[in-house]
Amino acid sequence: MSSVEAVPLGAQSAGAEDLAATMASLGEDARRASRTLSRATTQQKTAALRAMAQAIRDRAPDILRANRLDLEAAAASGLGPALTDRLRLDEKRLAGIALGVDDIAALEDPVGTTIRAWERPNGLHIARVRVPLGVIGIIYESRPNVTADAGALCLKSGNAVILRGGKESFHSSTAIHAALVDGLLAADLPAAAISLVPVKDRA
Repeated sequence: MSSVEAVPLGAQSAGAEDLAATMASLGEDARRASRTLSRATTQQKTAALRAMAQAIRDRAPDILRANRLDLEAAAASGLGPALTDRLRLDEKRLAGIALGVDDIAALEDPVGTTIRAWERPNGLHIARVRVPLGVIGIIYESRPNVTADAGALCLKSGNAVILRGGKESFHSSTAIHAALVDGLLAADLPAAAISLVPVKDRA
Protein backbone atom coordinates (compact mmCIF):
# COMPACT_ATOMS: atom_id res chain seq x y z
CA MET A 1 0.00 0.00 0.00
CA SER A 2 1.19 3.49 -0.73
CA SER A 3 2.11 5.90 2.02
CA VAL A 4 0.44 9.27 2.42
CA GLU A 5 2.39 12.48 2.80
CA ALA A 6 1.25 16.01 3.46
CA VAL A 7 1.32 18.14 0.33
CA PRO A 8 1.80 21.88 0.92
CA LEU A 9 -0.89 24.01 -0.67
CA GLY A 10 1.71 25.97 -2.60
CA ALA A 11 2.98 22.79 -4.19
CA GLN A 12 -0.47 22.24 -5.65
CA SER A 13 -0.62 25.57 -7.45
CA ALA A 14 0.63 25.10 -10.97
CA GLY A 15 1.15 27.81 -13.57
CA ALA A 16 -1.77 28.55 -15.87
CA GLU A 17 -0.16 26.72 -18.79
CA ASP A 18 0.71 23.67 -16.69
CA LEU A 19 -2.77 23.57 -15.21
CA ALA A 20 -4.40 23.83 -18.62
CA ALA A 21 -2.18 21.02 -19.91
CA THR A 22 -3.02 18.86 -16.91
CA MET A 23 -6.75 19.34 -17.37
CA ALA A 24 -6.55 18.75 -21.12
CA SER A 25 -4.68 15.51 -20.49
CA LEU A 26 -7.27 14.41 -17.92
CA GLY A 27 -10.03 15.11 -20.40
CA GLU A 28 -8.38 13.24 -23.26
CA ASP A 29 -7.65 10.22 -21.07
CA ALA A 30 -11.21 10.22 -19.72
CA ARG A 31 -12.66 10.41 -23.23
CA ARG A 32 -10.63 7.37 -24.29
CA ALA A 33 -11.70 5.54 -21.13
CA SER A 34 -15.36 6.39 -21.79
CA ARG A 35 -15.23 4.48 -25.07
CA THR A 36 -14.06 1.39 -23.23
CA LEU A 37 -16.72 1.82 -20.54
CA SER A 38 -19.48 2.13 -23.12
CA ARG A 39 -18.64 -1.44 -24.19
CA ALA A 40 -18.08 -2.85 -20.69
CA THR A 41 -20.38 -5.68 -19.64
CA THR A 42 -22.58 -5.60 -16.56
CA GLN A 43 -20.41 -8.35 -15.08
CA GLN A 44 -17.23 -6.35 -15.65
CA LYS A 45 -18.63 -3.19 -14.04
CA THR A 46 -19.99 -5.16 -11.10
CA ALA A 47 -16.62 -6.85 -10.61
CA ALA A 48 -14.91 -3.45 -10.62
CA LEU A 49 -17.35 -2.04 -8.07
CA ARG A 50 -16.96 -5.05 -5.77
CA ALA A 51 -13.19 -4.73 -6.02
CA MET A 52 -13.43 -1.00 -5.25
CA ALA A 53 -15.40 -1.67 -2.09
CA GLN A 54 -12.86 -4.23 -0.98
CA ALA A 55 -9.96 -1.92 -1.83
CA ILE A 56 -11.50 0.78 0.39
CA ARG A 57 -11.56 -1.74 3.24
CA ASP A 58 -8.01 -2.91 2.50
CA ARG A 59 -6.70 0.65 2.27
CA ALA A 60 -8.48 1.81 5.42
CA PRO A 61 -5.26 2.62 7.33
CA ASP A 62 -3.99 4.76 4.42
CA ILE A 63 -7.33 6.52 4.01
CA LEU A 64 -7.66 7.28 7.72
CA ARG A 65 -4.08 8.51 7.85
CA ALA A 66 -4.80 10.82 4.89
CA ASN A 67 -7.95 12.03 6.63
CA ARG A 68 -5.94 12.98 9.70
CA LEU A 69 -3.80 15.24 7.51
CA ASP A 70 -6.96 16.97 6.26
CA LEU A 71 -8.30 17.31 9.80
CA GLU A 72 -5.02 18.82 11.01
CA ALA A 73 -5.10 21.35 8.16
CA ALA A 74 -8.76 22.10 8.92
CA ALA A 75 -7.95 22.81 12.57
CA ALA A 76 -5.07 25.06 11.59
CA SER A 77 -7.29 27.04 9.22
CA GLY A 78 -10.09 27.44 11.78
CA LEU A 79 -12.67 25.37 9.91
CA GLY A 80 -15.96 25.29 11.82
CA PRO A 81 -17.17 22.25 13.80
CA ALA A 82 -19.94 21.31 11.35
CA LEU A 83 -17.65 21.46 8.33
CA THR A 84 -14.95 19.57 10.20
CA ASP A 85 -17.41 16.83 11.16
CA ARG A 86 -18.47 16.16 7.57
CA LEU A 87 -14.80 15.97 6.68
CA ARG A 88 -13.97 13.49 9.44
CA LEU A 89 -13.63 9.78 8.71
CA ASP A 90 -13.42 6.90 11.17
CA GLU A 91 -13.65 3.14 10.79
CA LYS A 92 -17.46 3.16 10.95
CA ARG A 93 -17.85 5.88 8.34
CA LEU A 94 -15.31 4.23 6.07
CA ALA A 95 -17.14 0.92 6.37
CA GLY A 96 -20.29 2.79 5.33
CA ILE A 97 -18.54 4.19 2.27
CA ALA A 98 -17.44 0.69 1.22
CA LEU A 99 -20.95 -0.64 1.81
CA GLY A 100 -22.35 2.16 -0.33
CA VAL A 101 -20.17 1.05 -3.25
CA ASP A 102 -21.34 -2.54 -2.75
CA ASP A 103 -24.94 -1.29 -2.81
CA ILE A 104 -24.32 0.44 -6.15
CA ALA A 105 -22.83 -2.79 -7.50
CA ALA A 106 -26.08 -4.55 -6.62
CA LEU A 107 -28.26 -2.10 -8.56
CA GLU A 108 -29.67 -3.01 -11.95
CA ASP A 109 -27.46 -1.92 -14.84
CA PRO A 110 -29.21 1.08 -16.42
CA VAL A 111 -27.27 0.87 -19.71
CA GLY A 112 -29.35 -0.64 -22.48
CA THR A 113 -32.62 -0.39 -20.57
CA THR A 114 -35.59 0.48 -22.77
CA ILE A 115 -37.47 3.45 -21.35
CA ARG A 116 -40.27 3.45 -23.89
CA ALA A 117 -41.05 1.70 -27.14
CA TRP A 118 -43.78 2.17 -29.74
CA GLU A 119 -44.63 1.32 -33.30
CA ARG A 120 -45.56 3.75 -36.04
CA PRO A 121 -48.52 3.13 -38.37
CA ASN A 122 -46.05 2.25 -41.12
CA GLY A 123 -44.64 -0.57 -39.00
CA LEU A 124 -41.48 1.27 -37.92
CA HIS A 125 -40.51 0.27 -34.37
CA ILE A 126 -39.03 3.07 -32.23
CA ALA A 127 -37.47 2.71 -28.79
CA ARG A 128 -35.83 5.02 -26.27
CA VAL A 129 -32.86 3.24 -24.75
CA ARG A 130 -30.56 4.42 -21.96
CA VAL A 131 -26.96 4.92 -23.11
CA PRO A 132 -23.90 6.45 -21.38
CA LEU A 133 -23.30 10.20 -21.74
CA GLY A 134 -19.53 9.85 -22.13
CA VAL A 135 -17.47 11.96 -19.71
CA ILE A 136 -18.97 13.65 -16.65
CA GLY A 137 -17.31 16.33 -14.53
CA ILE A 138 -18.35 16.62 -10.89
CA ILE A 139 -17.35 19.44 -8.53
CA TYR A 140 -18.34 18.89 -4.91
CA GLU A 141 -17.64 20.09 -1.40
CA SER A 142 -15.27 18.58 1.14
CA ARG A 143 -17.14 15.34 1.75
CA PRO A 144 -14.74 12.41 1.18
CA ASN A 145 -17.60 9.93 0.76
CA VAL A 146 -18.74 11.72 -2.41
CA THR A 147 -15.49 10.69 -4.11
CA ALA A 148 -16.52 7.04 -3.79
CA ASP A 149 -20.25 7.58 -4.39
CA ALA A 150 -19.83 9.70 -7.52
CA GLY A 151 -17.11 7.51 -8.98
CA ALA A 152 -19.12 4.34 -8.41
CA LEU A 153 -22.39 5.76 -9.80
CA CYS A 154 -20.70 7.01 -12.95
CA LEU A 155 -19.02 3.65 -13.52
CA LYS A 156 -22.35 1.87 -13.02
CA SER A 157 -23.91 4.02 -15.73
CA GLY A 158 -21.00 3.44 -18.11
CA ASN A 159 -19.59 6.96 -17.87
CA ALA A 160 -16.05 8.15 -17.26
CA VAL A 161 -15.81 10.88 -14.63
CA ILE A 162 -13.43 13.64 -13.58
CA LEU A 163 -13.85 14.45 -9.88
CA ARG A 164 -12.93 17.69 -8.16
CA GLY A 165 -13.58 17.76 -4.40
CA GLY A 166 -13.04 20.61 -1.97
CA LYS A 167 -9.45 21.42 -1.05
CA GLU A 168 -10.11 20.59 2.61
CA SER A 169 -10.59 16.91 1.72
CA PHE A 170 -7.75 16.71 -0.79
CA HIS A 171 -5.71 14.01 0.98
CA SER A 172 -8.76 11.92 1.91
CA SER A 173 -10.18 12.06 -1.61
CA THR A 174 -6.81 11.16 -3.10
CA ALA A 175 -6.53 8.09 -0.88
CA ILE A 176 -10.10 6.97 -1.67
CA HIS A 177 -9.49 7.56 -5.37
CA ALA A 178 -6.50 5.22 -5.20
CA ALA A 179 -8.84 2.48 -3.96
CA LEU A 180 -11.25 3.15 -6.83
CA VAL A 181 -8.41 2.80 -9.32
CA ASP A 182 -7.45 -0.51 -7.69
CA GLY A 183 -10.96 -1.75 -8.43
CA LEU A 184 -10.89 -0.57 -12.04
CA LEU A 185 -7.59 -2.27 -12.73
CA ALA A 186 -8.75 -5.48 -11.04
CA ALA A 187 -11.60 -5.66 -13.55
CA ASP A 188 -9.34 -4.77 -16.50
CA LEU A 189 -10.91 -1.34 -16.94
CA PRO A 190 -8.87 1.84 -17.59
CA ALA A 191 -7.68 3.81 -14.56
CA ALA A 192 -8.75 7.03 -16.30
CA ALA A 193 -12.38 5.93 -16.06
CA ILE A 194 -12.39 7.67 -12.67
CA SER A 195 -10.01 10.62 -12.50
CA LEU A 196 -9.35 13.09 -9.70
CA VAL A 197 -8.11 16.61 -10.36
CA PRO A 198 -4.61 16.44 -8.83
CA VAL A 199 -4.34 20.06 -7.67
CA LYS A 200 -6.02 22.24 -5.05
CA ASP A 201 -5.82 25.35 -7.22
CA ARG A 202 -9.31 26.84 -7.70
CA ALA A 203 -8.40 27.84 -11.24
